[in-house]
Amino acid sequence: MVNEAILIPRVIPCLLLDEDGMVKTVRFDAPTYLGDPINVVNLFNRFEVDEIVLLDIRATVDDRIPDTGLIEELASECWVPLTYGGGIRDIEQARAILAAGVEKIVLGTAAADNPELVRDAVGEFGAQAVVVSVDVRAGRSGPYQVFVESGRRGLGIDPAGYARRAQELGAGEIFLNAIDRDGTMAGYDTDLIREVAAAVSVPVIACGGAGERADLAEAIKVGGASAVAAGSIFVYQGRERGVLINFPERGQLEALLA
Repeated sequence: MVNEAILIPRVIPCLLLDEDGMVKTVRFDAPTYLGDPINVVNLFNRFEVDEIVLLDIRATVDDRIPDTGLIEELASECWVPLTYGGGIRDIEQARAILAAGVEKIVLGTAAADNPELVRDAVGEFGAQAVVVSVDVRAGRSGPYQVFVESGRRGLGIDPAGYARRAQELGAGEIFLNAIDRDGTMAGYDTDLIREVAAAVSVPVIACGGAGERADLAEAIKVGGASAVAAGSIFVYQGRERGVLINFPERGQLEALLA
């Protein structure tokens, strides 16, 4: 008999670009250089990951258009579905990025400043190709709110309501990132995940805080995420943060998530 693969939630490396280098941040700040992005992508290829999310963390802040040449080079090296976000401001840029070999685009600041871009992108490329990023931190008074521009500008909007609006505009997925957990390896914010996942019917990809493999399961089983993304746990060796690209074997993921 042939053993059928067990269907489990997606586990996605989230890789950060800073100009032409791969980095890892802590709370969206203090980027640490990890290496050449093509080398990093090729290492994850070998692990046969479900997909890769690639985010240019400074394109919007620096008012820089996406580097479609680099994106095309990375897409040509990537054996798995590639999702790209960072600096996308109009439908022409979105079209160029998808034409470069990317399967999905992530809209962050542009989705806040120009919501119709989400609707237009969905109309042209389909909901499955459009992800809206919801970057969240708690305000000084306590409640969660959405931030854009790499965490620099607060919108004063609660994440559940913001995610619902993204869904109404047609977004196929929500990429939920807890800014205060980013790079801390302190575990996912399951309260935040639960709040957003309960507010929408589209898949929610939880990101920010994974420090051990059990955290991946907690974000799904406790938080209600449809998928999980992580950075530090897949690029560092333990909490000492020695750079070591790694990823669980399929059997380990099945044991965690099935």
